[in-house]
Amino acid sequence: MKSATNRPLVSTIKERCRVCYTCVRECPAKAIRIVEGQAEVIPERCIGCGNCVRVCSQHAKQVLSAKEEVAALLAGDGEVAACLAPSFPAEFADVEVETLVAMVRALGFDYVNEVGFGADLVADRYKRLVGNSDNKRYIATTCPAIVGYVEKYHPNLVSSLAPIVSPMVAAARFLRRLYGEGLKVVFVGPCIAKKGEASSMTLPDELDEALTFVELREMFAERGIKPESAVRSDFDEPRAGLGAIFPVSRGMLQAANINEDLLAGQVVAADGRSNFVEAIKEFEAGDLDAKLLEVLCCNGCIMGAGMSTDAPLFGRRSRVSHYVRKRQAASDTAKWRKDVESFADLDLNRRFAANDQRMSRPYEDEVAFILAKMGKFWPEDELNCGACGYDTCREHAVAIYKGLAESEMCLPYTIDQLKRTVKELAVSNDQLASTQAALMQSEKLASMGQLAAGIAHEVNNPLGVVLMYSHLLLDECKSDSRTREDLTMIAEQADRCKKIVAGLLHFARQNKVVLQPTDIKDIVKRTLKASSIPESITVTLDQDDKDTVTELDRDQMIQVMSNLISNAVAAMPDGGSLTIRTSSDEENVKVSVIDTGIGIARENMAKIFEPFFTTKQMGKGTGLGLAVTYGIVKMHRGEIEVESNADAAAGPTGTTFTVTLPRQGGEAHSITKEPERGDDTIG
Repeated sequence: MKSATNRPLVSTIKERCRVCYTCVRECPAKAIRIVEGQAEVIPERCIGCGNCVRVCSQHAKQVLSAKEEVAALLAGDGEVAACLAPSFPAEFADVEVETLVAMVRALGFDYVNEVGFGADLVADRYKRLVGNSDNKRYIATTCPAIVGYVEKYHPNLVSSLAPIVSPMVAAARFLRRLYGEGLKVVFVGPCIAKKGEASSMTLPDELDEALTFVELREMFAERGIKPESAVRSDFDEPRAGLGAIFPVSRGMLQAANINEDLLAGQVVAADGRSNFVEAIKEFEAGDLDAKLLEVLCCNGCIMGAGMSTDAPLFGRRSRVSHYVRKRQAASDTAKWRKDVESFADLDLNRRFAANDQRMSRPYEDEVAFILAKMGKFWPEDELNCGACGYDTCREHAVAIYKGLAESEMCLPYTIDQLKRTVKELAVSNDQLASTQAALMQSEKLASMGQLAAGIAHEVNNPLGVVLMYSHLLLDECKSDSRTREDLTMIAEQADRCKKIVAGLLHFARQNKVVLQPTDIKDIVKRTLKASSIPESITVTLDQDDKDTVTELDRDQMIQVMSNLISNAVAAMPDGGSLTIRTSSDEENVKVSVIDTGIGIARENMAKIFEPFFTTKQMGKGTGLGLAVTYGIVKMHRGEIEVESNADAAAGPTGTTFTVTLPRQGGEAHSITKEPERGDDTIG
């Protein structure tokens, strides 16, 4: 088994790992590292307890297999013995003992023995250890996972480990005395940690290989060995006595006839993932003043991760107890005692070596920093929900510091991150929808521009002829002629058509803006001076003292301001207040045209920048003013925004158009965004 020293006892099949952190929670050694959401067993920290294998519902944990190595041993020239752990009755409840032994022999083993007899020898050594008069305290070493845990995480207690081999090693030693040092020995049992013990450098050449019961069943299936075809055979001698009860919790104490007297407190027994950890901590702290601490990593070896049965704990205990009672009733006690005495001088001592895997703990401020990154700033933020696999948020933070965990393992933190991502996606979705709408608006404007250009060129020439001849006829017509009134109507309507065509040409033009440094304040003043504003409207000019010079096309921006001001005036037929406000910062210049008019109806907000849309009466507007305004602003790489209220019950009515222009205009820009609001008094 020495060849497997550097191979991990347990590895993760990444394709099956579902990031549930159950293995992290169940690992007493915290030998599971999460890397990019995948659980990874750290070989040097692993004690082989198999808890991660047992609790993984996705079967993502893979145990180191020794089937090929055992097959090679069986195919060799030397004799090979199989040692069955005393927990076999719990695993093979469906097979009689003699049939099971025959099936093992059918694989090619020369001898099939019970590890239970090795347990008998070990129990005798523990009885002597507890009975001696020294005051030294010991930790039982029958469980290899416990030995590994002490060596790696409590190296100060290595000297307290009972210097007695496990029943598995004891079996290998008495078998080699019986059959010679050249005998190959294969252990078969419920424990993954036995594979690590067999390859331990402190036990040179004791065991050749170690199989789990799961692997033994697989070998039976691969070789086609079935119970019905096996010729019944019993174990080779020597047979097990009460050592066969070892796999049950406190079985070693009963086999050694050691009483766990609660009053005397000489012996303390504990088992299970959390209990053994706490027991060892208290033993090290001196809170357990006991001669012997007998601890098992599992709830007895019958619950080892190398078993395939799904029977419950007490069902397994019952099967082992039933087998032992049956064997005891039929055994030759005198013969068993003689066998035990014959190995009284067998060396069952062993040594241990510290393999410190402890990591330094971070300082408190480092833990606080890690917790803060996960949104845990105060003690009440530490929910200690355990979803990450650690009992507390602080333990999780320490594991992150040690490189064993990730922040994303925290469920509340991940949920908050997910909510934030959803919000960001919602914003991105809104922006995408806005961009799509702007693209559709751009396509509309481009199509309408082409149509408008065609109409303007086709209508302009005949319209000029109509205007010319209508004015000629007016000049020749007498002032008191009845025909003059009709001619005047013709001239007025033709002139109106001319204005519509002029608007179409402005809308359809494709020339780029001519950018020059211009003070927006001057444009506002000039536009106001040229505008016809009724006396019933109060005009307020609110201009800050900051520099409002920016690069723009002067003539086109005058047209923008003229359109906005004329719309504001038209929205206040009964008078009101018109405010024009300019402001600026380092990057942009803003102009706001604010009126106290009738406001914009909500249903018209999305339509106001569409060509030919107007809420004015027939003959009062073309519906091109804001479409042209929008196009000019966009060509200046600017934005135009609208806020309006048409419901008097909701507050004062009125509309505010805000044009934002960049100080550095750059090149002419295509229309990229559809504004959301506008003025329903479109000209």
